[in-house]
Amino acid sequence: MPLLNKVRTAASGGPGGDTAARSLSRLRSALTLFFALDGFLFAGWVVRIPAVKEQTGASAGDLGLALLGVSAGAVVTMTLTGRLCRRYGSHAVTVATAVLLSLSVALPPLTRSPLSLGLVLLVFGAAYGGINVAMNSAAVDVVTALRRPVMPSFHAAFSLGGMVGAGLGGLLAGSLSPTTHLLGLTLVGLALTGAAGPVLLRHPSPAPPEALPAPATASGARPGTPASRRTVLVFGVIALCTAYGEGALADWGALHLTQDLHAHPGVAAAGYSVFALTMTAGRLSGTALLERLGQTRTLVAGGATAAAGMLLGALAPTVWAALLGFAVTGLGLANIFPVAVARAGAIAGPGGVATASTLGYGGMLLGPPSIGFLADWFSLPAALTTVAVLAAGAAAMGYWARDAKPARTT
Repeated sequence: MPLLNKVRTAASGGPGGDTAARSLSRLRSALTLFFALDGFLFAGWVVRIPAVKEQTGASAGDLGLALLGVSAGAVVTMTLTGRLCRRYGSHAVTVATAVLLSLSVALPPLTRSPLSLGLVLLVFGAAYGGINVAMNSAAVDVVTALRRPVMPSFHAAFSLGGMVGAGLGGLLAGSLSPTTHLLGLTLVGLALTGAAGPVLLRHPSPAPPEALPAPATASGARPGTPASRRTVLVFGVIALCTAYGEGALADWGALHLTQDLHAHPGVAAAGYSVFALTMTAGRLSGTALLERLGQTRTLVAGGATAAAGMLLGALAPTVWAALLGFAVTGLGLANIFPVAVARAGAIAGPGGVATASTLGYGGMLLGPPSIGFLADWFSLPAALTTVAVLAAGAAAMGYWARDAKPARTT
């Protein structure tokens, strides 16, 4: 019997149940901390981008090219991290990439040219992409062992970490230099990794993928077959649709409120905050929602809600109606990405998580420039309706993939 089955039995009250339950509880807590740390460090870097731009003397175009280093490093690493997790275990890779992320966040303010900034951002992006795949793979294992849909709670920790990182960065921006601030984040990151890392290293994943027999899904497809690969790709595209909306609102929501609805800059700045807040709230309640509705209904309802919310946010004639639309969009999108990544990981392990994460991150990159091009061709409100179209598409794909089942051991 595979070790994974033993953990499930113990966690549900079998022999050694108390020990297994405590072990899973510690693993869940440690992973939650890594998700929060990821959001905290990334947001801390983002709020210091203007200061680093000024320090390096980069033009807007130079900065855009340098920032592509984050994207390039993340995408390349995401495609490789699934293999590293299969070879060394997702827990060890999570700890290693957390150390690299903590160290690399201090590098950007040490640069003095756009070229050197782009090079260090390649390293930062590689660490960011690696930790996202590794910790999501580890989270899939915990979700499977707990037999509860707790994946949204991990992503809620990421959102909360990002909100704290951005808020703290805003407070410190006027009193600390970027070098001091980001070096402080390095120390915090290393300290938290030192506290939570040993928990992951002492408690490996329930079973290495190589030790498990080739499992069949309940629908008859085995991992690695064309059918399972197609299903993983579907969930990856669902993740892309969610990330597209998040990226679009982050970069264009405030401009829509000021340019099209003539909102006060302070009110416009609250647009993304409202979206992020409701997304965090939706993820905090995601486990209860999944237990009540199930994964398919959550995907379909979330996509439909986000589509309706974004239509309101894009086409509403007043600022307050648009803000309401942003809030509803956040609630709708909240649990789609976590569920899509969890389903992909359940079907294909770390490779599935890597595929879904890479496509999702691609959606985050695709959203802002796509909105910009469409706004030039049509208008910004019309361009923002594409978020609603993709959210509706995610709902349709979620319903289409309703019969996809997690892999089961024999």
